[in-house]
Amino acid sequence: MTGYTMLRNGGVGNGGQTCMLRWSNRIRLTWLSFTLFIILVFFPLIAHYYLTTLDEADEAGKRIFGPRAGSELCEVKHVLDLCRIRESVSEELLQLEAKRQELNSEIAKLNLKIEACKKSIENAKQDLLQLKNVISQTEHSYKELMAQNQPKLSLPIRLLPEKDDTGLPPPKVLRGCRLHNCFDYSRCPLTSGFPVYVYDSDQFAFGSYLDPLVKQAFQATARANVYVTENADIACLYVILVGEMQEPVVLRPAELERHLYSLPHWRTDGHNHVIINLSRRSDTQNLLYNVSTGRAMVAQSTFYAAQYRPGFDLVVSPLVHAMSEPNFMEIPPQVPVKRKYLFTFQGEKIESLRSSLQEARSFEEEMEGDPPADYDDRIIATLKAVQDSKLDQVLVEFTCKNQPRPSLPTEWALCGEREDRLELLKLSTFALIITPGDPHLVISSGCATRLFEALEVGAVPVVLGEQVQLPYQDMLQWSEAALVVPKPRVTEVHFLLRSLSDSDLLAMRRQGRFLWETYFSTTDSIFSTVLAVIRTRIQIPAAPIREEAAAEIPHRSGKAAGTDPNMADNGDLDLGPVETEPPYASPKYLRNFTLTVTDFYRSWNSAPGPFHLFPHTPFDPVLPSEAKFLGSGTGFRPIGGGAGGSGKEFQAALGGNVPREQFTVVMLTYEREEVLMNSLERLNGLPYLNKVVVVWNSPKLPSEDLLWPDIGVPIMVVRTEKNSLNNRFLPWNEIETEAILSIDDDAHLRHDEIMFGFRVWREARDRIVGFPGRYHAWDIPHQSWLYNSNYSCELSMVLTGAAFFHKYYAYLYSYVMPQAIRDMVDEYINCEDIAMNFLVSHITRKPPIKVTSRWTFRCPGCPQALSHDDSHFHERHRCINFFVKVYGYMPLLYTQFRVDSVLFKTRLPHDKTKCFKFI
Repeated sequence: MTGYTMLRNGGVGNGGQTCMLRWSNRIRLTWLSFTLFIILVFFPLIAHYYLTTLDEADEAGKRIFGPRAGSELCEVKHVLDLCRIRESVSEELLQLEAKRQELNSEIAKLNLKIEACKKSIENAKQDLLQLKNVISQTEHSYKELMAQNQPKLSLPIRLLPEKDDTGLPPPKVLRGCRLHNCFDYSRCPLTSGFPVYVYDSDQFAFGSYLDPLVKQAFQATARANVYVTENADIACLYVILVGEMQEPVVLRPAELERHLYSLPHWRTDGHNHVIINLSRRSDTQNLLYNVSTGRAMVAQSTFYAAQYRPGFDLVVSPLVHAMSEPNFMEIPPQVPVKRKYLFTFQGEKIESLRSSLQEARSFEEEMEGDPPADYDDRIIATLKAVQDSKLDQVLVEFTCKNQPRPSLPTEWALCGEREDRLELLKLSTFALIITPGDPHLVISSGCATRLFEALEVGAVPVVLGEQVQLPYQDMLQWSEAALVVPKPRVTEVHFLLRSLSDSDLLAMRRQGRFLWETYFSTTDSIFSTVLAVIRTRIQIPAAPIREEAAAEIPHRSGKAAGTDPNMADNGDLDLGPVETEPPYASPKYLRNFTLTVTDFYRSWNSAPGPFHLFPHTPFDPVLPSEAKFLGSGTGFRPIGGGAGGSGKEFQAALGGNVPREQFTVVMLTYEREEVLMNSLERLNGLPYLNKVVVVWNSPKLPSEDLLWPDIGVPIMVVRTEKNSLNNRFLPWNEIETEAILSIDDDAHLRHDEIMFGFRVWREARDRIVGFPGRYHAWDIPHQSWLYNSNYSCELSMVLTGAAFFHKYYAYLYSYVMPQAIRDMVDEYINCEDIAMNFLVSHITRKPPIKVTSRWTFRCPGCPQALSHDDSHFHERHRCINFFVKVYGYMPLLYTQFRVDSVLFKTRLPHDKTKCFKFI
């Protein structure tokens, strides 16, 4: 207590000890603080440094504190348990991973099974829907047949004639042969196909006397004819060529008759035989005049009344172009209508010529005087009076400047060479043909030659003498191509010719050109016409038009085609009834074996334009009575039954007079696979689409790994023999519909545009209906035609890059249209669309129909096409002028008519709205 007190009071007497105590306490605190600082800071740093450098300095490579292998850790007793736990957990994790992979595999398999089940369900639904559609279609067809009361019948058993038939009883009168008593119908059943056997002239003695050119041309034609057969036992008709004979060979009638009766199939009377005598000269001998031909038909250019049997024998045209095709470039154009001379005539006749020339009177005196006894004298006087009157420029010459051609008695002989006569006819509007003065001479080779040459160069024939029998007169309507005037009306001929209007004159000239090309121009046309006349008389239908066999290119399908919203957006336009039926072909003709008076009349009066006789095929020209029978489903069918109504019903109706119909898309392409695939995908879901025929125009086949889209209808890829734009219009046998939509692979059309065009075509089936319009124009400075693609209110062509047309025109383009046009297309690789427009306008005398679109015709971004080349338009100019020369006139017709639907709500440019007419 005392010490404590002292310390508080200052340590009186003990000051030194107190100071030492203070100092000692301070040293302890400082040391303690320093020790703690060393322990807490430097010791951990030193330990960390030691531990990190210890492993690096270990020479054995074993780290004391570093990571160790599992076995090394297990050597340490205190981590054995941890190692066992680690191994157990690793094993469980591996087992769980294996089980997870197994479950994933099972899930994948189940997903595949689910997808397969979904596909099978969809396929089953599609099959069920197709079965329902087939049932519905069958019921509909059954109702139609029951309504028509015309159930389909199977064809009868084909009758084969006996080899040794005894023939028919001979007619009482030699000239009394007609079909009913001289023709054996049992050898020609309706379903026989009209087989024709042609004798080989070289196997008979008189074959060596024949003109080599005539014989060679005839044999070549017979080999290529579709009706000719080598089996004589089943033949319906037997054809033998007996002339023209070589000069100066003269075959006596008895010798020729003996040769005919020795033919292996003559059968005592020659029934079902046709004896053909083709003439190349105007003085061809009438070889068969005194020959007993029995029941055989005779076809030649010269007939006397004593030997001609009407309705049985045939008057044929002369064979001018024996081994050569006509040169269309040498044929004058059909326009202008009026030529230099109103009419011309050149000829010489010995009888009555001198007295007529001496007693020739003025035109007024001839009109007032009494008719002379000889009509030839009156004809001479009247024609000379017209020439002297100077009312019109005419040229008549009754004496030849050079030696006249040999001719028959009372016949007007031809003057000069053929080239000289053609040059005069090219300057003639009409060509006078004076028939022989002998009334017993029905027709002569000289008259037939004059008729042939007049039709060839476009001079309208004027035949003086109604007793003459023109070629195929019982089948051809000559009044549409020529004037037949009785000789007593010779004084009225001038007035009659002046009264014809230009339009009628041009129509007659075109019809005459058509008759010449189809029936007279070549050996093939003459032989085919002879067979067609006989086949028509015995009421056997023509053979179906030949179709082009399609060689399919194998391809893989399955790529699901998407639906382009721009293509499927139809706006307010109803595309018509929903098409749920499977693809079906257009119905075939059911009346091919029926021929009625109504059909005959309609063939004359209902055909479009002046061309009432549509050409059939190159081997079988159509005759008037069979103009409707165009083969198996290839003609214009007047089928009724369209659905009408008002308001919504009218909008939903497809239109036209055919109840149900589909169309086929024909798409030409050349090594543009990506563009082609895009175009095909755009057709997905298009109503009334039957099939797509892709014409692969390249020798290089499509890529093997190319996957074609599945658009719901078959896609047929057709291989072509060569790269030709004419392949676009080949009548492929895979096209089973009458309607064809020809479309380029880069065309960009909406579904509503296509359907509207289809609607319009169904109501104008004989015309081209499409979208891109063009027109032709006359270039005054160069005096030639030009092709113009500028926008205009008028148009005369619709390009077939997006157009509907009838399949019948594919036959005409490929088989009937002059080969020179197709050669021009191949030469330029251009102009096939212009050629098709020329053909249709030439046949129908109607312009095409343009259907307006949404201005999306060309595919945006597609590779550059041939039409972008500058030479493209120059070639099209040349094509138009060449086609005009081939046809002889400009067949294209202008129109300002366009078809548009207000349901399109088309946005028209302000500068083009005045050009459109709406319906």
